[in-house]
Amino acid sequence: MAKLYVFGIGGTGARVIRSLTMLLASGVKIDADEIIPVIIDPDRANGDTTRTVELLKSYVKIRTDLKFDGGKANRFFETKINLDINPSVFLPIEDTQDKRFDEYIGYNGLSKSNRALASMLFSKKNLNADMQVGFKGNPNIGSVVLNQIQSSQIFRNVISSIQQNDRIFIISSIFGGTGASGFPLLIKNIRQADQHINNYAIARSASIGAITVLPYFGLKDDPDSAIDSSSFISKTKAALSYYERNLNEANVLYYIADKVKKQFDNYDGGEKQENDAHIVEVISALAILDFMSIDGQYLQNDANNNPINPAYKEFGIKEDADVDFSKLGDVTNAIIKKPLTQMVLFSKFLKEKFSSSYKGQPWAKDLNFDDNFSHSPFYNEIKEFGNGYLIWLKELALNERKFEPFEITIPENELFSLVQNIEPAWVACLDSNYDLFNNRLNKCAKSHIAHSDSDKNNNFVQLFYEATKILVEEKLRMN
Repeated sequence: MAKLYVFGIGGTGARVIRSLTMLLASGVKIDADEIIPVIIDPDRANGDTTRTVELLKSYVKIRTDLKFDGGKANRFFETKINLDINPSVFLPIEDTQDKRFDEYIGYNGLSKSNRALASMLFSKKNLNADMQVGFKGNPNIGSVVLNQIQSSQIFRNVISSIQQNDRIFIISSIFGGTGASGFPLLIKNIRQADQHINNYAIARSASIGAITVLPYFGLKDDPDSAIDSSSFISKTKAALSYYERNLNEANVLYYIADKVKKQFDNYDGGEKQENDAHIVEVISALAILDFMSIDGQYLQNDANNNPINPAYKEFGIKEDADVDFSKLGDVTNAIIKKPLTQMVLFSKFLKEKFSSSYKGQPWAKDLNFDDNFSHSPFYNEIKEFGNGYLIWLKELALNERKFEPFEITIPENELFSLVQNIEPAWVACLDSNYDLFNNRLNKCAKSHIAHSDSDKNNNFVQLFYEATKILVEEKLRMN
């Protein structure tokens, strides 16, 4: 295994990275030693983007206090997310703040003939566009501005850190401005990396996967907005035609879309643009896992760094309906079903029971999880992350195409009925629901956890991983 560089372009890229982070937090396996996320978006205040950046930082904080030495059972937060190479997560797009596009290209300083050419290529509306919140569905603007990526010092740092056998994955939408223009430019700048950058030859020949996200939501009509979702399909067709003729640098290219489209509020960008999570983003994250599972022999490039056997993949569900685990294939369920369920149980316990029930339990006494621990920065961080995980699942369940594998708000006395379409098994124990949860925590505390105050944070997460693993196996028959 090696490093995986995940480039998320625009709001869609950020939302997919959010779903990927939730999957990794739950213990979903990926064939990579570590993940290096890089978000490309001129709209630094975008709500989707800032939410994802904060989530990544929280994940890293939690994982820093955990140990993964091969001898421990815990897989919550197991995959390393590396923010050392690019601590801000962003790849900066310079010189777009408080500036119109005509100012960016120096329109007024052009010769008469060049101004005439620019006016042919860009409408008056394009030239007057404010770029502070992105390109508002205009890939022709994005293709000019985003070409500066290659000269960014952070981009050069990222490229120079790529080693042999590392892989790259690019996430973009095809129906907007930033993603549709950013994907072709980014892959070009990787395949043609400047020879003055360290490791440029390794980067040029790296195995690259990408997912192109076709329209899966709409925007409400707003005459004051520069974005018109009625043009998403025509823009998608134009971009797909261009990709077919000109884009052949990806070893594996994934496509995803959904014909059921929720109408979100129409914001040009900024902090108000914070869309609910969607199953398309979860599936896009799964494409990253699939790419990393492919044997390297099928991802070879020729002497000119062009893929020898490029592959194109899509994803399907069993029927055109709302989705729970029963609508997914066996391979997908084998990857996500058990980890997501364990993380739900862990997060619900932290939210609903920890403060009220833990003090009298042997597992808490034996491992010294006292009041100091329940007020510690680590506990507050992981509890907040768990709350965010439950919110993410709630958003998925409330979207137009529901992904609702769990009934999050199920009463405490029906705890193990929370997985849709799975009847909990009978267990030979006098305890049930959260009492059974505490019972299994007590057993794990006696059998598997080292009694060391110096590892208190690690012991806490490992304890809950082991207990939830036992519970989903015996009560929900997930193996």
